[in-house]
Amino acid sequence: MAEAQELQQNINDLKGEIKKSPENGETINKTPSKLFPCFSQYKWWIQMITYSFFVIAGQSIGTLLGRLYFNNGGESEWMATLVQVVGFPILFPYLWLTTSKNDPISETNTSNSNTKHLASFYIAIGIFNAADCMLYSIGIQYLPVTTYTLICASQLAFNAVFSYFLNKQKFTPYIVNSLVLLTISSILLVFQSDPGDSNKASKKKYILGFLCTLAASAGYALMLSLTQIAFRKIIKKETIKAVINMTVYSNMVASLVIVIGLFASGDWKRMGKEMRGYKLGQVSYVMNLIWTAVSWQVFSVGCVGLIFKVSSLFSNVISILGLPVAPILAVIFISDKLTGLKGMAMLLAMWGFVSYMYQHYLDDLKMKEKSRLSGNQQEDALVEERG
Repeated sequence: MAEAQELQQNINDLKGEIKKSPENGETINKTPSKLFPCFSQYKWWIQMITYSFFVIAGQSIGTLLGRLYFNNGGESEWMATLVQVVGFPILFPYLWLTTSKNDPISETNTSNSNTKHLASFYIAIGIFNAADCMLYSIGIQYLPVTTYTLICASQLAFNAVFSYFLNKQKFTPYIVNSLVLLTISSILLVFQSDPGDSNKASKKKYILGFLCTLAASAGYALMLSLTQIAFRKIIKKETIKAVINMTVYSNMVASLVIVIGLFASGDWKRMGKEMRGYKLGQVSYVMNLIWTAVSWQVFSVGCVGLIFKVSSLFSNVISILGLPVAPILAVIFISDKLTGLKGMAMLLAMWGFVSYMYQHYLDDLKMKEKSRLSGNQQEDALVEERG
């Protein structure tokens, strides 16, 4: 009889079922991850690496293609803004394949009140995202890629401030050091304008691009903090489907707003002429827009994934990690000039990133130690109870 009970318990463990303890009736949740402790230990890091790759690759390729668009005859700021959000349909197949049975809580159980709040958030964040993308488009139009990406590093400082007030993010000496370095790296570029850059914008347009990029970075940081609040208070689910939903619906609203602006401004009338006059040809024009749209959707999925897995501040830090990638690609492919001042700014930005990551490493060690002590206490209490 004892052997039969032991066999049944092993079967339940493999299936991840919930089994009642015969002695005291307590409920114990058995999951497959307990059979594979190595997978459970590294699962979080695997997810972080995947999302981080999406952020860095999507951001770098999207930025470079955006600069190429303007370099080769593209003039529409509305079109450059639209491609940052209009690629959401590529996520529909995954959304359809992810059925409600894969979610821990079925979406049909969501209250009407919560649904209204979620819909309101999607609309608000979508409109906000459309305006923010327009500012980024103006920035990339008038700034070299190297300067543009380094100014974007300021979003981490903005995000830290917003996270402190909105999400109760704690500041440590390493995080403060990171923010100071990133802020200085951006300040170094305020009046930087190199004649050797691929972009030949005037001083006035350069300053306009700088201010728009800075404002866009602040807006993006605020948007990340608000998204973190939404995951915590409205969505309340840590699933991949929640990440895809957030990306699709907010970008859908943003695309609608930008399309209205495209037609209202009359820019749509110039699209045919712009395509025919594109220096690299009409096919390259279309491919540039398509792959720019795909790149920014990849970035969005990775960004939102990092927000609900860690925090909005961490998501921003990973985007800062990709700073050297776009400038290096710009130097290789579109003849941007990497000056000593930009190199210094890049080193400061990377130093700031390392400082923040070291703090995250310390937090991870503390969490593991706390988990280990808690597990030992629970085992001791269970042994004492069963005496």
